[in-house]
Amino acid sequence: MKLHREFQYIYRKGKDAHTSSVVLFFLPAANTKKVGFTATKKIGNAVQRNRAKRRLRALFITYASALQEGTYIFVAKQAINETTHEKLTSDFKKVLNRLQTFKKSSDG
Repeated sequence: MKLHREFQYIYRKGKDAHTSSVVLFFLPAANTKKVGFTATKKIGNAVQRNRAKRRLRALFITYASALQEGTYIFVAKQAINETTHEKLTSDFKKVLNRLQTFKKSSDG
């Protein structure tokens, strides 16, 4: 996702979940899996913002196959650059669980 209006639509219509280091906006949609990553200037300079987005992108790639179809926007919070990998992974899983984005297991 790159267009401002796409992001604004998800912010308005989607559900959101917050932790200390990341916010997730999610809107379910059939036959599509779109994702966007944002980091505001509150995070720091361009190097810090890009690092925050890279960390979120890497985590998304790890869990992407287990997630439902829809549109995801991950917003980095100020604490992300001081957060350990373990804590960030935990926060990432928390927001995904809160919005029930993991696929339902069919094997019961």
